[in-house]
Amino acid sequence: MVAIILASLLVVPVGLSYVLEGLRSPPTPPATLSWAPDIPIKYVKVNGVNIRYVKVGQGPPLVLLHTLRTQLDMYQKVIPELSQHFEVYALDYPGHGFSDIPQAEYRPEIFFNSVSGFLDQLGIEHATLAGESIGGTITLALAARHNPRVERVIAVNPYDYDGGRGLRRSSGLANLVFGLNDVPVLGTTVTRLRQYPIFKKIMEGGVSHADALPPALLREMYEVGNRPHHYQAFMSLVSHWAEWEQARGEYNQIEVPVLLVYGDHDWSRPEEREANQRAIPGAHRPPADVPGPPDSERARGPRF
Repeated sequence: MVAIILASLLVVPVGLSYVLEGLRSPPTPPATLSWAPDIPIKYVKVNGVNIRYVKVGQGPPLVLLHTLRTQLDMYQKVIPELSQHFEVYALDYPGHGFSDIPQAEYRPEIFFNSVSGFLDQLGIEHATLAGESIGGTITLALAARHNPRVERVIAVNPYDYDGGRGLRRSSGLANLVFGLNDVPVLGTTVTRLRQYPIFKKIMEGGVSHADALPPALLREMYEVGNRPHHYQAFMSLVSHWAEWEQARGEYNQIEVPVLLVYGDHDWSRPEEREANQRAIPGAHRPPADVPGPPDSERARGPRF
């Protein structure tokens, strides 16, 4: 009887969620970057998937890897400056930004293989990989697997702790929304009912100062979620969160130089940061975690 009552209560929101999802309009991939119109947007096919990326500057190759549920534009505040010293690459992972959204299980391996394939397709050698959150974990995993194109790694708050539930630490709202992800019917219903104010609130939980995320980028990332199969891909990523922590088991194989960077507001806890430092042979970590005064945090952006 209770099950029947609960099921009847879900009929309306489930139906409404499908209607809303059907009414959403996917965004048109931008022809230029709003924050740097002179930097051309490019695409390369990696493992059968079209990957959006940018390349700018001259010097040693530097590959920037973004956080979960964001895109290459999260580095818009630093790419112009970095391009004065490096040949900078930034890309959207599969299922993120304006790269293709293959219907697949979004386990860590799909990200490891995509970035490795990206380096191969573009012939990038002697690369410095710099990534934050899952981007940081990807850099460490490729180094642990002795990718011949990786020369050194900068990993910012790698997403390899608490069974992959770090994002749930950002706010009570995020904890609730992502906690429902794997609940049958309810998880998908909540995701389809998503609205911009909720998305904005959750994303702002990833920065120390709300204005670190440009409003145009926030809006674009929300609208990216309207792309066909995007929400299913992200829910799959969340379902496989715990597997990101398994990457730490490979870190003892790393032989290239590694810089571990944490901000004093990042979600990982001291013991989790220390575990990474112990796991990586010769890893360098600043004696104190990077403080987050307003100017510094605004420059760095998201801390996923």
